[in-house]
Amino acid sequence: MDSRERTFLSLDHQQPDRVPLDCWVSKGTKHKINSKMQLSYEDFLDKYDIDLRYIEGPEYIGPPLQTERGLTKDIWGVSRKPVAVLVSDGTATFKEVYQEVLESPLNKCSRVEEIVKYPHWPSPDWFDYRCIEKQCDEIRNLGRVTVFMGDRLKRFAQFKPAMYLRGMSQIFFDLVELPEIVDSIFERILSFYIEYENRILEAARGKIDILVTGDDFGMQNGLMISPSMWKEMLEKRFSDYIKVAKDHGAKVMHHTCGSVYGIIEDFIDCGLDILQSIQPEASGMDPGRLKSDFGDRICFQGGISIQKILPFMDPADVRDHVASVFEQMMPGGGYIAGTAHNIQADTSIENIAALFEAYHEYGGYC
Repeated sequence: MDSRERTFLSLDHQQPDRVPLDCWVSKGTKHKINSKMQLSYEDFLDKYDIDLRYIEGPEYIGPPLQTERGLTKDIWGVSRKPVAVLVSDGTATFKEVYQEVLESPLNKCSRVEEIVKYPHWPSPDWFDYRCIEKQCDEIRNLGRVTVFMGDRLKRFAQFKPAMYLRGMSQIFFDLVELPEIVDSIFERILSFYIEYENRILEAARGKIDILVTGDDFGMQNGLMISPSMWKEMLEKRFSDYIKVAKDHGAKVMHHTCGSVYGIIEDFIDCGLDILQSIQPEASGMDPGRLKSDFGDRICFQGGISIQKILPFMDPADVRDHVASVFEQMMPGGGYIAGTAHNIQADTSIENIAALFEAYHEYGGYC
């Protein structure tokens, strides 16, 4: 059974030969794999027979993203500054680099007219889509599952780009006091992403198997906003992204961090196929409970702890954790193995190896 047969059976809530495997790692961890395992990232994926493979997507050909004193502007016109974090796994130090928001350009706007006139709304014309079908073919020819996600600044979303543009504190204030401002921002974000999504899927000619949307709705102990506000302000556009993908024959996987138990029924109503990444320490996100309450109506990816297990425990603990999560999530299919987010570079290479070995040790259905 190849990756495609295995994954599609599982997504149809049937049991394949083994649980399908996904892999999310940070750039620092890719460097660690290369230096400590002497493997390229692609060779690492092949070594552990990872089923889901991610295409790069369209090439950016738009206006130059301004660089000034080490600063950049993303496609939304949001100024960012690279922040390097040195992390140690006890044997060596590795660097993780993140692009942190320096300034939110819509923070001071008080009228919808100012939102409309903002000069830096991105255009889908800023991308060349001709490379996409070839990227898909290269993965499909290997019998793997083709996934498009985009990087964190170009991932189909609403809430996160609005936070970048408006400021995190301000957008929460706006949801209550200035909903017309929020609605205007969301509509312009949606306008870009719907056309961007359509062009990507059209260029792929039906060869993207899973499209990943990504928008954080949860915190460690609960939702960022109430379920009723999520339905009022976010549900319709969330559903719009899913419909476009399904119109092109793709499954949809949504990434959100945190505790989102209170809106999983809404995700299901919107037609979401796969909820990712199942953060097991977050309130209400126990894998067994999720499987019991929703597992016959939605698939899950994730559940392996990057907060407490991978960085801090030993390989035996990692294997035990995988065995426990698999025991809860695997029955009846509908599960893709994965971590609760990117494996960070503070995770030892021994724990990384133990994780992927455990996937195979405990992931068989036969």
